[in-house]
Amino acid sequence: MMNKDQFADNHFIRNIIDEDLNSGKHSRIITRFPPEPNGYLHIGHAKSICLNFGLAYIYDGLCNLRFDDTNPEKESDEYVRAIKEDVQWLGFQWHEERYASDYFETLYHYAIELIEAGKAYVDDLDAEEMRQYRGTLTEPGKNSPYRERSVAENLDLFQRMRAGEFPDGSKTLRLKIDMAAGNINLRDPVIYRIRRVHHHRTGDAWVIYPMYDYTHAISDALEHITHSLCTLEFEAHRPLYDWVVENIAIDNHPRQYEFSRLELLYSITSKRKLNQLVSEGHVQGWDDPRMPTISGMRRRGYTPEGLRLFSKRVGISKSENVVDMNLLEGAIREELEGSAPRMMAVLNPIKVELVNYDEALTQSRSAPYHPQHPEFGERLVPISKTLYIEADDFSLNPPPGWQRLTVGGEVRLRYSYVIKCEEVVQDSSGRVTTLKCRIDHDTLGKKPEGRKVKGVIHWLSAKHAVRATVRLYDRLFTEARPDAVRDEDGQYKPFTEFLNPDSMMQIDAWVEPVANSLPPESRYQFERLGYFVTDRHDHRAEDPVFNRTVTLKDTWQKAE
Repeated sequence: MMNKDQFADNHFIRNIIDEDLNSGKHSRIITRFPPEPNGYLHIGHAKSICLNFGLAYIYDGLCNLRFDDTNPEKESDEYVRAIKEDVQWLGFQWHEERYASDYFETLYHYAIELIEAGKAYVDDLDAEEMRQYRGTLTEPGKNSPYRERSVAENLDLFQRMRAGEFPDGSKTLRLKIDMAAGNINLRDPVIYRIRRVHHHRTGDAWVIYPMYDYTHAISDALEHITHSLCTLEFEAHRPLYDWVVENIAIDNHPRQYEFSRLELLYSITSKRKLNQLVSEGHVQGWDDPRMPTISGMRRRGYTPEGLRLFSKRVGISKSENVVDMNLLEGAIREELEGSAPRMMAVLNPIKVELVNYDEALTQSRSAPYHPQHPEFGERLVPISKTLYIEADDFSLNPPPGWQRLTVGGEVRLRYSYVIKCEEVVQDSSGRVTTLKCRIDHDTLGKKPEGRKVKGVIHWLSAKHAVRATVRLYDRLFTEARPDAVRDEDGQYKPFTEFLNPDSMMQIDAWVEPVANSLPPESRYQFERLGYFVTDRHDHRAEDPVFNRTVTLKDTWQKAE
């Protein structure tokens, strides 16, 4: 359940909203989350979702989900469905579901209005010619030779553009602002282009499509958005946003505010590059647990609460927002610590034979699913003559301070007895295959008399353990900024050069019997090993599949 404390503390946007509400400028805030349905949402979108929906939640306002579907070449219903699912999974519900395509007719008539007012014209320059006319950051542009067409000619041409009389790319509709403006976005920007592409909602009804800056400003105004929030790369677009709503007959002039976008190290958040990872087969889809997409993080076992906690911690500001992966993993780890029940699992087993196991004497015990949550209940931890322990918990030549098992040494089996290793069985290559150990039957739930046993290890009864597939995930890239590495000539190297070859390893492991009763997306802590989740798609109760969500401790800081 959400509460208002889960969202970012006071920041400059909240200060603006407080002032607007206190002054009476607005009686209720209305925000919107406006993704383009051209890919799956990623961690940066999660921050924006938490901001826009979170502000509406904090101030008892409204938030619309509006799809910016003005570029049909890259958009699809699959992406629409995935975006809606992600927003709801994060814990939010929109006030209204809107689409930019809902406003295509209205946008067209506003374009007619701009033409009639002498503020827009049809241009015949192609893309290359338009670049030549645009100028540079230090040099003004020059007017198109078609800029002074009459209103009547522009109206005729624009209506014929809509009717499909001209080839794709042959004409555009441009605003008539100022080709000498210091802000290049105001140098007669294109607001309509010809594209014969099937649209996922309007079909083939349109062959002209409006551009983002034009569409976004009017959509906000039509929906009476009070605070239009976007990332800093749109700051230079704000004058155009304002120009559009100030030069059409509309009764609402929303205001745009910008905040810094999230950059997550050892990851990428470009939809184009994420799509490249998918299309080139570097990952197994948009929801691959190594991907920074919301659906990928969900499949990996991240929780909505953990992502909301992360979004709160990264905060909202205009300063650079470069965040290390360990901050994200730390938030997930912290949330799972309190919410995930426990079980034992052995990922790299060595067999243990209990030489003095006695069916009549040796007892099993129950153990809590969570040490701080008795309401989670308990499960039986059965014992038998043959056990599995982790290979890392035994050493023939232990280092100083070793507190796990060795020949002649003792450890406690978690929730069970103290055992002592008496003999080691090795194969012809010297690999340890079996440990022969003796139980101290007086130590079930008791301290051993006359000696101190510090080590406690996890284990499983071979008779009762369930075989499971376990996928061990790590960071997808070996470089902190994989798409910003340059070669000796200063050119960017392909980011795919820095894919981590060890980002996923699949193993056969042993887990507690409860695994055979779990549904998909069941999150557990494997004691002493990390947090794991039953795979959203591949897990079956009779054939368990677990994904490692995060280790118990951050192992990368030490490695770096």
